[in-house]
Amino acid sequence: MIKSSVSNCPVPTEQQPLNEYEELKTSWLFRDCALNWREHIKKMLWIWSLSWVLAGPVAAASFPPHKHLAQFILCGALGASIGVILLLVRLYLGWYYVSDRLTSPTVFYEESGWYDGQTWIKPEEVLNRDRLIATYEIKPILRRLQLTFASLAGMFVAGSIVWHLL
Repeated sequence: MIKSSVSNCPVPTEQQPLNEYEELKTSWLFRDCALNWREHIKKMLWIWSLSWVLAGPVAAASFPPHKHLAQFILCGALGASIGVILLLVRLYLGWYYVSDRLTSPTVFYEESGWYDGQTWIKPEEVLNRDRLIATYEIKPILRRLQLTFASLAGMFVAGSIVWHLL
């Protein structure tokens, strides 16, 4: 964990926004968001493929593949996308939370429990450092996740059009 450059910071180490960012950045679930586009797409396709394990049998029960192949594929693809959407929501909310804590001029923290919360006003140097990290490290990740959401929405629209044409 990185310690704050301000020695009089009353915020517990694990609740300091910079340390929350470092922890999130190294977490197995969240670290893949910082990969290049190709790796990011591969990970999303991998999750989507694994989701087919659940979505495939449900789609086959509704639309037997030997009778309604196109409907089976579209229904299965939609069902498998739910796993990707849930993952994307979790990733987005985690990164957004840390970004919000970094860009905020104050830090709410708990000293020993939920009943004794305090607020610390960041010194200017800490606020500037945190905002730089949020701008140059986290904002691109949030944009990538937003574009992934938009791509999924576009695929849903395309799938709906194809469904209505069948």
